[in-house]
Amino acid sequence: MAEEGSTIDIDGSIMEGGGQILRICTALSCLLGLRVRVMKIRAGRSTPGLRPQHLSGLETVRDLCCGQLEKAEIGSTEINFAPGRIKGGALTADTKTAGSVCLLLQVSLPCVLFAESPSELIIFKGGTNAEMAPQIDYTTMVFKPAAERFGFKLDCDIRKRGYYPRGGGEILVRVSPIKYLKPINLTDRGTITKIYGRAYVAGVLPYKMVKDMISAAVRCIRRELRDLYVNIQGVQEPADKAVGNGSGIIIVAESSTGCIFAGSSLGKKGVTADRVGAEAAEILLRNLRHGGCVDEYLQDQLIIFMALADGVSQIKTGPLTLHTQTAIHFTEQLTKPNRLSLQ
Repeated sequence: MAEEGSTIDIDGSIMEGGGQILRICTALSCLLGLRVRVMKIRAGRSTPGLRPQHLSGLETVRDLCCGQLEKAEIGSTEINFAPGRIKGGALTADTKTAGSVCLLLQVSLPCVLFAESPSELIIFKGGTNAEMAPQIDYTTMVFKPAAERFGFKLDCDIRKRGYYPRGGGEILVRVSPIKYLKPINLTDRGTITKIYGRAYVAGVLPYKMVKDMISAAVRCIRRELRDLYVNIQGVQEPADKAVGNGSGIIIVAESSTGCIFAGSSLGKKGVTADRVGAEAAEILLRNLRHGGCVDEYLQDQLIIFMALADGVSQIKTGPLTLHTQTAIHFTEQLTKPNRLSLQ
């Protein structure tokens, strides 16, 4: 760890090379009181540098801890961040695009857990169901119960859903600060006991798409898991609770020991509803075959909490994703290593 007052240099182009590096490093900077300089931000991407979503995340962390953020503007490939004290309080973060509200939550949550104020109120605005990010349904149905094992309560109210390209979604998050995080042990998967989910359409899209997504998903699942009832709820989003047109599905599997896995997919132009449903089912089944206790999308999201927990956490996973390897690399760079145990 760097000496007090010195700056830790972060190469934002290595490994996953995307916004995840910014989220992990600024959150840990905020929590540990470390100055960081992140360089070569998203250098390998087709549009290098900060996008609106990344900038919103940085500004949110800055505002949470009254920090100093330099060189942060759209397209910047280098930023400097010096954190202050995490005071908490009410805050609104708006991507002003369809950028993911879930990624704003990802960077903010570790920080607000250790805020000085007794409660936290954050409104995130943007896309709730966006490509290249967890769907809000994944956050509430999979991430939330897994993260709460560390000993905190996450209250997430979906006020309005927003889809690409308009965004306009809004979630309200409340977190009560804690003194410490408990280590977790997720090494016994048990047997799969439940499969359920949610398929939806919003805007002008026909409800038939919901039925097609559900039918295709159930057919796919039953080829491998014949004895379990698959309960996927179909939803037509109310006009006053959704902005724009969107469709998608999430399918969740629960085990006898409380492990939760999911597969999800979003509707896109040129892709049939059948294909969307089958894709979500195939992702879920792929994550059930490896015998681990978390799916490939939860792995990396838990690393920062494992590192911050008061003790050693253990999680049995399937193959480590590049996102997870990246999370481990930068978390170890900024904290004490040897506190993570991934089997």
